[in-house]
Amino acid sequence: MAGIEQRNGCVWYYGNPAGYIDRDSAVMDAIFHNDELERWLQKNHLSPKWTDGVYERLSSGGVPLPAEETAPVLLKNCRIWQLRPGAAVWKDIVSFGKPLPEPALEDYAVVYDGQLDSNDLEAIYDKFTERRPPGFSGHPMSVSDLVELYDSGGSAFYYLDRTCFRQVELSQPEQGFEMTMTP
Repeated sequence: MAGIEQRNGCVWYYGNPAGYIDRDSAVMDAIFHNDELERWLQKNHLSPKWTDGVYERLSSGGVPLPAEETAPVLLKNCRIWQLRPGAAVWKDIVSFGKPLPEPALEDYAVVYDGQLDSNDLEAIYDKFTERRPPGFSGHPMSVSDLVELYDSGGSAFYYLDRTCFRQVELSQPEQGFEMTMTP
């Protein structure tokens, strides 16, 4: 068994899934942060992003285990956006057959930014409605909230209307716009 190797898009550290490759970077679990792994990543031209919870996600099936031959399904990072106090309230007009209004990110604040164990919007809704994951500072998910799934390739935004999530086209705020977590 090799000490550190790359298989199926994952970085394996002495038989443990320690992280995964995302283009020219490696999303690595912080519990594996050490000099040996840092040198290996540098030698393989991968810039590390040390993050908590990656090992648990990979171990629970976020990527194939070594015996499997299929390519991994890489999970994206997740941001939950909720309306700022005093922001205009978005009307739920989907049931009237009118197009969904495009929310403006400047009316929103980021209340969660991290990695989850699923890209499934319904699972994300359940996680942020039934429980309060560490790092979540908002209210339970409700109409008008936004879910952003992102990686180094870009972002996809989903607006929660009265009945379901609908993908909306939003662009990231211009530089200088500060995304802050609300207390």
